[in-house]
Amino acid sequence: MDLSQIAKQIKDASENIFLIYAFNSTGKTRLSVEYKEAARNTEGRQTGVYYNAFSEDLFIWDNEHIKLDIVSSSLNQYHSQLNELDVMEKLKPYNPKYDFLFNSHDNPEQGFVSISFFMKGDDSRQPIKISRGEERIFIWCFFLALIEVDSWTGEQNDYFFIDDPVSSMDDHNIFITAFTLMNLIENHYERKKIIITTHHIGLATILSDWLSKGEKAGKFKATRRGENNKYKISILEKIGDQYELSNPRNSVLLYHLRVLQILDTAIKEDSLEVYHLALLRQVLENIASFLGKGQFQYVLQQIGFTEETDRMANIINALTHQKVYYPQAGVMVPDNKQILIEVFDALMRKYHFVLQS
Repeated sequence: MDLSQIAKQIKDASENIFLIYAFNSTGKTRLSVEYKEAARNTEGRQTGVYYNAFSEDLFIWDNEHIKLDIVSSSLNQYHSQLNELDVMEKLKPYNPKYDFLFNSHDNPEQGFVSISFFMKGDDSRQPIKISRGEERIFIWCFFLALIEVDSWTGEQNDYFFIDDPVSSMDDHNIFITAFTLMNLIENHYERKKIIITTHHIGLATILSDWLSKGEKAGKFKATRRGENNKYKISILEKIGDQYELSNPRNSVLLYHLRVLQILDTAIKEDSLEVYHLALLRQVLENIASFLGKGQFQYVLQQIGFTEETDRMANIINALTHQKVYYPQAGVMVPDNKQILIEVFDALMRKYHFVLQS
């Protein structure tokens, strides 16, 4: 199939949630464009909202004046319904080190022309340039705030197509974005089709686990015999000049080895933070699933923590719970650091994983 046929296949599918993993340069962004075309209504109008590389291209740095310019587009007409607090609310989980101001056009109907950034607490508001990673997070949060503007999404309310919002993000911010995407799914999947594509195997695995066997997975499962689940997890593969959406069970995704490499490096460099416990939990859950068990406590028992299983599991659960995770994402206290190191070492001894340097 070509990408236009893949787009039509997704559009016509009964599932409302599509999670698609693909290697870079496979065609994810082009698929988002093809989907936009496939989903137009009979009058040729767009029926949904998408976020991709083209969305990011609407923001360009003016290095001379140290501000982020916004390219004029059809979205500008909706800017007047946003304010800094709307976007800051979306940014809050990422703990930004800056404040910002929107610079409006003389004609309110033309929205914002740029954004100025300055350090938190700087009353002089001396302009600063934020990093590329911070910029990507800001644009993503700007988009998240914008999709809550009813006059925009009310007109285009059939779907969200989100292509790779995690480029240039570190592992901590990828976890935050995964939580954000799950909130988006939970809030909208019953009324809209939601398509998420990514080349980041970690993000794909986290969302896949949460959709298929997370705490709230039940709401995404089929409720009647013969009915499909409300989600579909696929891999976009290019074979020659053709494409197909394959079942991930037919491919080997060694995410656990990548996570173990990250943990190994953090331990050796003494740079462990709270989010590394969330990474460790992902490995434990993946191993438990592979062994046919539903709970990661089983793995703790298998690697030698037979008398301490409940205590270790409770600590890992507490520190990786969403409500605790946001405010405590920082340096790990020594006791918890020691627990992580002990579990990591026991995993390596039991299962003999080979980590490439």
